[in-house]
Amino acid sequence: MRILAIFTAVLGAAALFWMTFSKPATGDDEMQGIAGKIRVYSVEDGGYIGTERVVKSDAEWKKLLSDRQYHILREQGTERAFTGEYWNHNEHGVYRCAGCGLDLYLSDTKYKSGTGWPSFYQPVAPENVKIRPDSSFFITRNELICARCGGHLGHVFDDGPAPTGKRHCINSASLIFYKLDK
Repeated sequence: MRILAIFTAVLGAAALFWMTFSKPATGDDEMQGIAGKIRVYSVEDGGYIGTERVVKSDAEWKKLLSDRQYHILREQGTERAFTGEYWNHNEHGVYRCAGCGLDLYLSDTKYKSGTGWPSFYQPVAPENVKIRPDSSFFITRNELICARCGGHLGHVFDDGPAPTGKRHCINSASLIFYKLDK
């Protein structure tokens, strides 16, 4: 029993050290520092458009974003469950990236997952939200990032409702809401 307690303490200390001192990657490694046009879906325009990638220095992001938004979008942070602005939000509209304003999720695809984070079963369009492997915290998950600015949004899981069976678990601080008329 004592060996198990020591092992658990050492493992916990190692995890805390790793989380504290490892520097997370910011944005999509393939996108970092690469300007250029991308094709995304615009709810306002009702179709696909060409737009420029948003590339900024850390100093520029820190000026643009709140401390909480910067931590989540640029440092891959996570807000505590049931604390974000949109986890229990029910208005009709589109959720956009707080970093660059790209349309990400429609309110029609939002559902109550019981997790304490805004959950959606699909993005506005697959081109708007990119997926990449994330092996932080000793597990492999699929991270969701904004296709235009590379900002961290959250993660996707295979326990969502029909029609996709996906749960896009998103940090509220990575979103801004734009109300639409029904």
